[in-house]
Amino acid sequence: MESTIRSLKRWSVKPAKDVDTATTPAVNVLRGLAARATTPLLPDDYLKLLNPLWSARELRGQVVDVKRETEDSATVTIKPGWGFSGDYRPGQYVGIGLRIDGHWHWRSYSLTSIPRRDKKLISITVKATPEGFLSTHLVSGVEPGTIVRLASPKGDFALPDPPPAKLLLVSAGSGITPIMAMLRALNARDQHPDIVHIHSAPSAESVIFHDELKALEAELDGYRLHLQFTEEAGHVDFDALHDIVEDWTDRPTWACGPPAMLDSIDKAWSNAGVEDNLHTERFVIARTDKGGEGGTVTFAVSDKTVDADGATT
Repeated sequence: MESTIRSLKRWSVKPAKDVDTATTPAVNVLRGLAARATTPLLPDDYLKLLNPLWSARELRGQVVDVKRETEDSATVTIKPGWGFSGDYRPGQYVGIGLRIDGHWHWRSYSLTSIPRRDKKLISITVKATPEGFLSTHLVSGVEPGTIVRLASPKGDFALPDPPPAKLLLVSAGSGITPIMAMLRALNARDQHPDIVHIHSAPSAESVIFHDELKALEAELDGYRLHLQFTEEAGHVDFDALHDIVEDWTDRPTWACGPPAMLDSIDKAWSNAGVEDNLHTERFVIARTDKGGEGGTVTFAVSDKTVDADGATT
């Protein structure tokens, strides 16, 4: 009799197949019993009928707007579903999963929205690249109403609160996205430190948030914007940064952009002995000559086996 009771207890607490394990046993009981009672359908199958954003297993969101920023970039506004925490820091990134042609593709993008209590929306601003399958689809293919999967916001690339009395922001291309979140947050909090912002782009037309940046420059006395148009003036020479920011070595710095730019910044700050002042965010992991070989992957929860080609995400 006692063994039967123990077996029943283990059966009730252990999640059913395809149901994620929770940290609280009571939640496992509810999830497990609900899953068994609805087999072969899972609770999510019924929740989805009521609201596509409801899920007991994953974070979801729904695209509510897609706004073109430049020829090759767009801001995607998303309404997160149940379980998504809006308590994130400006400068952090969020994981986005999108189902395309039957496969889920995942990438991380910096949040360009700021935490707000009155509007439970988040936004990412994406720049399409030739090698970026998901970014191209988000800019040109995703429609309002599309359901996406979300991962909780993460990252250490964020300003302290309160911010330093003066700071230097450096960005290029889509590296403007976490920087824009910081600027918006500072303005919303009515915090106005002495900011010098250097942003590089091929031309004025390719500057993401161009009009908003110029409006901030006109509105805020403490915000100085230096736009470097590389098609005309070339790239910023960080070995001669005193020509743009005389006191740059005294300013805590946040920089985000292409690897080559960040490598130059790392070198310049190291040579000046102020590397402790530098905070960087790299979007791209350095490529290696050897590609992935792929293989067979078995998922422990579902006991499903698939062949991975080493490239598909």
